[in-house]
Amino acid sequence: MYSPLVWVFAVVLTVLGATVGSVKRINEGNQALVERLGRYQRTLTAGLNFWVLPIVDEVVIEASMREQILDIDPSNVITKDNVTVTIDAVIFWQILELRQAYYKISDIEEALKNLVVTTLRSQIGGMDLQEIYSSRAAINRSLSESLDEATDPWGVKVTRVEVQDIVLPPNIRTALEKERASQSERRAMEAEAEGRKKAAIENAAAIAESVQRISEAVRGTPKGEEILRYLVAQRFVEANYQLGQSDNAKVVFMSPRDLTEGLSDLISTPEPRQHHNNDGNGSKSE
Repeated sequence: MYSPLVWVFAVVLTVLGATVGSVKRINEGNQALVERLGRYQRTLTAGLNFWVLPIVDEVVIEASMREQILDIDPSNVITKDNVTVTIDAVIFWQILELRQAYYKISDIEEALKNLVVTTLRSQIGGMDLQEIYSSRAAINRSLSESLDEATDPWGVKVTRVEVQDIVLPPNIRTALEKERASQSERRAMEAEAEGRKKAAIENAAAIAESVQRISEAVRGTPKGEEILRYLVAQRFVEANYQLGQSDNAKVVFMSPRDLTEGLSDLISTPEPRQHHNNDGNGSKSE
């Protein structure tokens, strides 16, 4: 026959064991679901949670409530202009309601992957190739909004979507590279032509101003025409010397006299007519 002390000790141990067994610790950033006899009973939050009864209650899942990253395998998508591209994307998502995420969908990550691929094909299928490359930010935003709306019944929020890479078929990529090279070459030629045009205009303006100053400086001087011929001849010799330094240059000699004919007119002005009064006869002589 057991003494009453033994029974008291057994009861204390049973209560203590049940109390310890009914405490569940949940890590920070996680939540857990408890079912009682197969039905949802409550959600456990971070810290110590009491009265999770052994045998009767069961923790069916503990999941992270933090933002998570899901890498989507590359998938082939056909654009509006019938070009097949391979798109690689990554999504950032977070569980907001663990109860919905557990009971509404069986495999949430697999469901997200399929949903992303389906949405990508729908979005990209309405755009041509040029739009895809020029509107990647708009594609990311549109995908994020569509996925966030679709996953709302699951208690999941898609915070953002990033299209990481768009791979083109080799023949399309080669054609685009040639087109970009052609456009770059054309822009370079246009810029060079514009630069030459501007330089020619500035050079012509400088020459005109120089000729004007020279003509003003030598006009009226006793030997203005000889000075002008000397300057032109000097420039003529310097120009031919510079041309002669090039191995591929072809030098054409011209007479300096021909070069000065037009410039000589700038400084040759008729002498003013002098009027003198003769004696009292009133006659004039020139």
